[in-house]
Amino acid sequence: MRAMVLEQTGRPLVMKELPDPLPGPGEIRVRVAACGVCRTDLHVVDGDLPHPSLPLIPGHEIVGHVDMIGAGVTGFRMGERVGIPWLGHTCGACDYCRAGRENLCDHPLFTGYTRNGGYATHAVADASYAFPLGGLGEDGAVAPLLCAGLIGWRSLVLAGEGKVLGIYGFGAAGHIVLQVARAQGRKVFTFSRPGDGEAEAFARRLGADWAGGSDEMPPEALDAAIIYAPVGSLVPAALRATRKGGRVVCAGIHMSDIPSFPYRILWEERQLLSVANLTRQDARDFLRVAGEAGIRTTTTLYPLARANEALDDLRAGRLQGAAVLIP
Repeated sequence: MRAMVLEQTGRPLVMKELPDPLPGPGEIRVRVAACGVCRTDLHVVDGDLPHPSLPLIPGHEIVGHVDMIGAGVTGFRMGERVGIPWLGHTCGACDYCRAGRENLCDHPLFTGYTRNGGYATHAVADASYAFPLGGLGEDGAVAPLLCAGLIGWRSLVLAGEGKVLGIYGFGAAGHIVLQVARAQGRKVFTFSRPGDGEAEAFARRLGADWAGGSDEMPPEALDAAIIYAPVGSLVPAALRATRKGGRVVCAGIHMSDIPSFPYRILWEERQLLSVANLTRQDARDFLRVAGEAGIRTTTTLYPLARANEALDDLRAGRLQGAAVLIP
């Protein structure tokens, strides 16, 4: 198989010819049709996340077709289209797993971080953590749903049922969550880099009720805010924009340091929460909602060999929506 391999963090990926992987017991192998390029991949490649399993094939927004089935696997058929997300395996035995909180498992494996991912022509996955996709949409359009969509969904659920929602950082996750929130009848205000008129126009085209810079206050107080940009200074900004009793949800896996802020902007029962990973039930719930709501992703497609270019474009903020690799 061909794969883009991370040999050392902080260095570009290297294209390699590798032996085709074989699925073990309980695993499936897929022929990759598309793999989204997620900001978490950027954090892995740049070394923001500790201890990746090097050498590593990144990528955890995988859409592929089953082409080999390991011993003991049931429920999948050859050629079936499936999605493979970030959560690659959990122990099932720790306190968190037994309590139904497998996203906090003490001994997890993560696709494209601690097990090989989808920047390749083939990928192997634990069959229990892969999801049938049916006719949800075209491969490249569906790929971002496998993380930007799933983490977006989990963050939206944690944000609660408030009717006025703020989205800070309008990229892959933000442009998906905006559509879900609008389908739920919520009012949505989006915040992007100050002066980024293209991002503001993009948000308005997708139905944002207001779009402005992250240095602005919204036209009315927020019931909840979700922060997707990995920028710690947005936390006090979002708290200031949120009404009494509201929530601010930090949805990224990595964020720059949060500056000190006065207690008065947290007081009055505002809540500050973080999102960690996802559960398989999150995936089942969101993939159903995505189909019902007719979510449309905006993507830029790159051939596999241009994975470094896709990462650079994401790093520099040159993308609208999501980047997707097509092997």
